[in-house]
Amino acid sequence: MFDFCKLDVYQKAKAFCILIHKLISDGNFDRTTNDQLRRASFSIMLNIAEGSSRFSNKDRRNFMVVARGSAFECAAIVEYLYEVSEINKDSYDNYLNYLEEILIRGLDK
Repeated sequence: MFDFCKLDVYQKAKAFCILIHKLISDGNFDRTTNDQLRRASFSIMLNIAEGSSRFSNKDRRNFMVVARGSAFECAAIVEYLYEVSEINKDSYDNYLNYLEEILIRGLDK
């Protein structure tokens, strides 16, 4: 097993990515929104994984900074989807809770 698989923050990011995949599959969003949200959610998970492979703290931190930026990008897209009534309040809150957990579990440390 790769070390990143043991990280709580990676597991939470992976769960969020799967949740976003289901949202995109079930939703009827425009191509740009689908692409940005899919790529941003993948970026969180993949940058955590890649960053865990780095030997120096500085290198690892750079990947976590990118992952954090992608989490904020996802939050902005989810807020937009809520504001234009593409998702309901419960879904909006659920997605933001996932993102906050990701930040709390490792990206803001």
